[in-house]
This record gives sequence, C-alpha cells and structure tokens, in this order.
Amino acid sequence: MDPVSAGTRPITVALVDDYDVVVMGVANILDHYRDRVVIAELDTNEPLEDPVDVVLYDSFAQPESDHDEIAALVGNPRARRVVVYTWNFHPDLIRHAQQKGAHGYLSKALSAAQLVDALEAVHAGERVFSEPPGRARPASGLNWPGRSEGLTDRESEILALITQGKSNAEIARLTYLSPNTIKSYIRTVYRKIGVDSRTQAVVWGVRRGFLPDHHRIEHWKGGP
Repeated sequence: MDPVSAGTRPITVALVDDYDVVVMGVANILDHYRDRVVIAELDTNEPLEDPVDVVLYDSFAQPESDHDEIAALVGNPRARRVVVYTWNFHPDLIRHAQQKGAHGYLSKALSAAQLVDALEAVHAGERVFSEPPGRARPASGLNWPGRSEGLTDRESEILALITQGKSNAEIARLTYLSPNTIKSYIRTVYRKIGVDSRTQAVVWGVRRGFLPDHHRIEHWKGGP
C-alpha cells in the first residue's frame, strides 16, 4: 500500500559515497518518489549528521574488502537501518556485509521503483538481499565519474582506484576480480581515455573528478 494513503510519512534516507556525482545521481532517481522516500542528507566523506530511517551506502570506488565504513554506519545511532547498494555480488562481500550488520544488500540493476520498494521493506524491519544479477546495466539515471566520456561503471571504478594510487594487485583484491581481468579493464580504459601510461591515467582522472570529495548536501530539495 502507498505510504501516503496509509497515513504514514515518507521514510528518510541518507546517501553515502565518496563521490558527489554518485550520490547526486542516486538522489535524482529517488526524487521521483518523494511521496515515499525523502533524501534527508547526502554525504561524501563526511560523518552522518541527522537521524534517518535508512542509510544507503553506495560502494562505488570504495575498498570493497574494507568493511569499516559499513560497521561504523551500523553502529551510528543516527542510522536506524543500513543498506549496501552495489553491483559487486561476490559471496564474500555479501557475507561480510551481513556479519557487519547490514540490513540490506541491493543491486544497482534494480529499477528505481524496485529500489524504493526494497528501502521501504528494510524500513519495515525486513532484511532484503537482492539476487546476484547478471552484468546488467545499472538503473536508469545513475551516474558516476567518467560516464560522459564513455566509461562503464566498472571501468570508472577501476580508474578511480588507479587514481587513488592502488596497484593492480590491490585493485584485484579490493574488487574480487582476477589480475588478468584487471589488466583487461585497464587496457580498455586507457584506449577510451586516450592515454598510454598509468601516470597519464592518474593525471586524467585527477582532472576529471576521480578523487573522493569531502562534502555534504543537507535537506535535498527541501526535504527534512
């Protein structure tokens, strides 16, 4: 049942990621459902400030084997529920998220309507874990650094990790991809952005927003 017709308020959501463009993209797709979900806070490398019903933690270009951020959010009294939003469904990542207390593990292949349904279910007390998707395209409206230059979400994530100074071995470990797969992604990225070396790729990335931001946008479009 629609929460408005049921006489309940929309749930409040904080979006957490290292990159402004990522949280802004998620906020925009959810803005069509403001009668059910209201974005109360957008945080990039800033601690959660306001009490919210659900924190949606986007894993873009964050060390996916480092679960300190999930544990910190789960332990934050301002976050009533914590949900991981990702395209990486390696079984170890799902298990670690569960062990850290995440209330949901949602695929970026979900449509906006499906995402809202899942957030409402989590808010109602359910634990919602998406089925591992195929390599489906992310939900319409999502954004990431490099998308306008033709980079896919995963290619952009690899380039972001390169820009952060990660080695191929570290990137493979963090993303649960094989070293050969990482090398293949890097060759494709270099070709797409027109560079021949790691140094050139880092410079390209720095100039185009591939380093984490430190910012907060509060009260998205007049929300609470």
